[in-house]
Amino acid sequence: MKLHNISINNLRRRKAKMAFLTIGLMVGIATIVTLVTLTKSMSSDIERKMDEFGANILITPQSNDLSMSYGGISLGGVTFDQREIREEDLAKITSIKNNKNISTVSPKVLGGVRVAEKDILLVGVNFDSELKMKQWWQIFGEAPKNEGEVLLGSDAAKALNVMSGDTVEIKGEKFKVAGVLDQTGSQDDALVFAPLMKAQKLLGKEGRITLVEVAALCAGCPIGDMVVQIAEKLPEAKVSAIQQVVESRLHALDQFSRFSYGVAAVVVFIGALIVFVTMMGSVNERTTEIGVFRAIGFRRSHIMRIILLEAVLVSLLAGLLGYASGMGAAKLTLPIMAEGKNAVLIWDSTVAFGSIALALVVGVLASLYPALHASKMDPTEALRAL
Repeated sequence: MKLHNISINNLRRRKAKMAFLTIGLMVGIATIVTLVTLTKSMSSDIERKMDEFGANILITPQSNDLSMSYGGISLGGVTFDQREIREEDLAKITSIKNNKNISTVSPKVLGGVRVAEKDILLVGVNFDSELKMKQWWQIFGEAPKNEGEVLLGSDAAKALNVMSGDTVEIKGEKFKVAGVLDQTGSQDDALVFAPLMKAQKLLGKEGRITLVEVAALCAGCPIGDMVVQIAEKLPEAKVSAIQQVVESRLHALDQFSRFSYGVAAVVVFIGALIVFVTMMGSVNERTTEIGVFRAIGFRRSHIMRIILLEAVLVSLLAGLLGYASGMGAAKLTLPIMAEGKNAVLIWDSTVAFGSIALALVVGVLASLYPALHASKMDPTEALRAL
């Protein structure tokens, strides 16, 4: 009789115990697959959504500010030596060493204007780069496509009592309201957005830029180095990084990852104990059977191979079921953990093969002592149980 037939027949005879053993190990593997897949999928989702957080590098002109206060009351401040960012200098930003990490460069010019007897802040932007940077914008209507169109924030549209398709007059020129922004909860709600070149003409700031936003939020981006490199290219500008939101999310994800691996280790340890106890009990129940095998000439290595082969078959099944169950649990949990329905579940072949390999390693190691114990049984002592 072949050894693998003995192992398979034994598993068939002890279906309930082997099912318990399989489920115990499967739960451990499924837990690891779920946690690892969730961590990878959430990391990928954060990387994909990082652009939606806006710019993380802000470039503004250098200035000497003097704040004034009297009697503990702030009286505002005075700005001396106000400098400007020249539009021709924008090309220097994309010439830095880490220019591959730059996603979008969005220059802006700002200035106050009088519209319908109300003071409004006009912002000139390049709509292609601005819309790419602010992907969360929801526009009722369309984005401006020519110099005769503007985009209004929700609060600005209410203040001016206009909607998409209406016209507004700015400094004697009429503009069509191409669209109105949905409420964003930010300063964008109170602004009027116009094409950059047109806004520069209206504000008398041809060739000058008020500030520049640079979107470079990506996994592994050397933000600090990029700030230094841009500052070297634009010595007359102040370059600062805005990345608190991303850092907090990545820190939280890192803590979740550590916690998940800790939980996974505990679950795998429990699974290994279940395998050990079950296999040890199986060996003790089969004392007579093992004694007969030894009496008819089976060597110790044969007994060990029978026990370990049983463990391999059970572990292989537990690994396959654990991976399938873990991916199913991750698919159900990801929309909740990622706080959105657009998160994509990552199917990683490494996780698949790794889960099966881990199940085999845990199953075999946990069964090693029971197999060794069975192989050392004295056949004469074992046959006394007959």
